[in-house]
Amino acid sequence: MRQKFEEVNVAAQTNLAPVQDYVNFTLQKAYFMCAYECFDRSKRQEEISSCVENCSIPLSNVQHTFDHEMAQFQERLNRSLMVCQDKYEAARLQKKNDAMNDFVSCADQSIQENIKTLPHLANKLKASFGIRDNGSS
Repeated sequence: MRQKFEEVNVAAQTNLAPVQDYVNFTLQKAYFMCAYECFDRSKRQEEISSCVENCSIPLSNVQHTFDHEMAQFQERLNRSLMVCQDKYEAARLQKKNDAMNDFVSCADQSIQENIKTLPHLANKLKASFGIRDNGSS
């Protein structure tokens, strides 16, 4: 089972790499460049803080959206695996000999189905963030 979860992680990292790259480099770079411009000796500390806070808004919004979508993906995966667990428990109560094999098969199918959604999730996030296929925006 651990191998299957690793498969999900690898698939997520592979599919979401352009999105993570956009967040980690493009948006964070823009944030730091913007924040750098906020530091001016003629400004009061309050103005500087407000300026820096405004610089963080695009990054924060994208990170929030990304985290929300990933949490939904994880919830869907967990729910589908819970269905497999429930089927396993019911089969065990009925003393079915192949309950564990059925569970493994169900979990594998569930994981594969969820992995298949990752390219669509990545495309949804890319479209939402304005990321073109070459990774730039």
